[in-house]
Amino acid sequence: MPGMLRRAILPLLLLLALPATAQTLAVGIDLEPPSLDPHFRMVSADEAVSRHFFDSLILQDPQQRMLPGLALSWQAVNDTTWEFRLRPDVEFSDGSKFTAEDVAYSLKRPPTVRNAAGGYQLFTRGISEVEILDPLTVRVHTTVADPALARELSVIWIVSHCAGDASSADFDSGKAMLGTGPFSLVEWRKGERIAMTRNDHYWGRKPAWKEVVLKVIPNDSARVAALLAHDVDVINAVAPSAIPELKSRPDIRVVETPGARPTFLDFDTFSDRSPYVTDLTGAPLDRNPLKDARVRIAISKSINRSAIVANILEGAGEPASQMLPDGYYGASLTLKPEAYDPEGARRLLAEAGYPQGFGITLHASNSRTPFDEKVAVAVAEMMARAGIATKVSAVPESILRTRSANYELSFMLFGYYSETAEPSPWLKAIVATIDPARGWGYVNRGRHSFPELDRVLEEGFATIDDIKREQLLRKATEIAIGQAVIVPLFHADAVWALRSGLTYVPRKDTYTLSQDILPAP
Repeated sequence: MPGMLRRAILPLLLLLALPATAQTLAVGIDLEPPSLDPHFRMVSADEAVSRHFFDSLILQDPQQRMLPGLALSWQAVNDTTWEFRLRPDVEFSDGSKFTAEDVAYSLKRPPTVRNAAGGYQLFTRGISEVEILDPLTVRVHTTVADPALARELSVIWIVSHCAGDASSADFDSGKAMLGTGPFSLVEWRKGERIAMTRNDHYWGRKPAWKEVVLKVIPNDSARVAALLAHDVDVINAVAPSAIPELKSRPDIRVVETPGARPTFLDFDTFSDRSPYVTDLTGAPLDRNPLKDARVRIAISKSINRSAIVANILEGAGEPASQMLPDGYYGASLTLKPEAYDPEGARRLLAEAGYPQGFGITLHASNSRTPFDEKVAVAVAEMMARAGIATKVSAVPESILRTRSANYELSFMLFGYYSETAEPSPWLKAIVATIDPARGWGYVNRGRHSFPELDRVLEEGFATIDDIKREQLLRKATEIAIGQAVIVPLFHADAVWALRSGLTYVPRKDTYTLSQDILPAP
């Protein structure tokens, strides 16, 4: 009997040594979406969840290069028309056929989503018509030339036209969750977990896991603890302070990549009197110093980016000169990170009429990343040395978004990433003059308006020739950064930790995709 017992226990021990059950994967994630509706809010955490259930016409690989998705091929027919040839024999998770009708429905849907936090309409607003040529061919017509349309549609998720007028609540309950992606929804317990099962109708490579659970663990230390306790097999958004210890463990694998998600400072450049700008006694100033480019450049010069990367990110990042890392399409070839120069900052402040400085409050998130609040405190201390008495107000990201959207703040620390891996989204959304008819200034929280910049953007967004367009996007970037319309600080590395029996190719878009987590060979 003892021998038989040992033979029975040995396979069990081997099984327990594998991730979960080799059929089930548990992933600890830092953020969950406010809705499972794939057109509700365009932020990376939401998009990563959507990518489990839905596909786009064009996919992006871990380096954000475009790959065929539900479209096998695409081409510009003329300046305002793109044609997409669709993949045949694709089915939704209920077995129904994917056709051009689903594409037409999905591209028209984003503006109709009630109470949506938005973002997707930035890329669909210019579509004037989706023409169905046959069940597997569509032509997308735009009101003006849109050379970036193919890239923009890589982040518009395709849902079944059978969803009709489904609300976001219908997606949240699972009623409308029909997608062509690798998984199907089992249940969503808000604030706790998103459970899914492998979609056997999936057209692509079948996931290694029959069941996946995304466990919502906002606290950075708690995610690490859950990984070490084997409660989860993978965690995302590893805090820089945890990386050295995790790398030292033989049972843990850390994967990381230079990120394409900058952290930056934004300013109220619109108000004549800004709400959180004071003199050194705390009394409101009768004029807004942030409207003066010299003051904004002084703030940029006051910040030691290398010290922030070394001491707060513990080396897991690099100082930023612009919103995209070097090597991306449209990234400037000449911009360099602003040199740390507190004396130069003081001189500029004096030239602008503030030789003694002034007071200001920096608003930041205390929940978006492991380091936002620490970075805000460091920035405040550095600015103080240059003569700007800076307070920090760190609040949950939802509050920061709401208050900044209502233009209640003066000075903000934000993060961003380029969905399309080129400068158009941030230029159009963050620094272009607000113009709802064109979809410009969608997240222009400083209400910036610079006519010269707008003129370059207008030409660049309409230029079909890729070489000329890249030159114009570079010029626009150089104007925006040169005037310190916003101030990029650094690009943080994207970091994951996995149990040693797993592999994952790290993604610059920071998506955590369970279908790409594989057993180690």
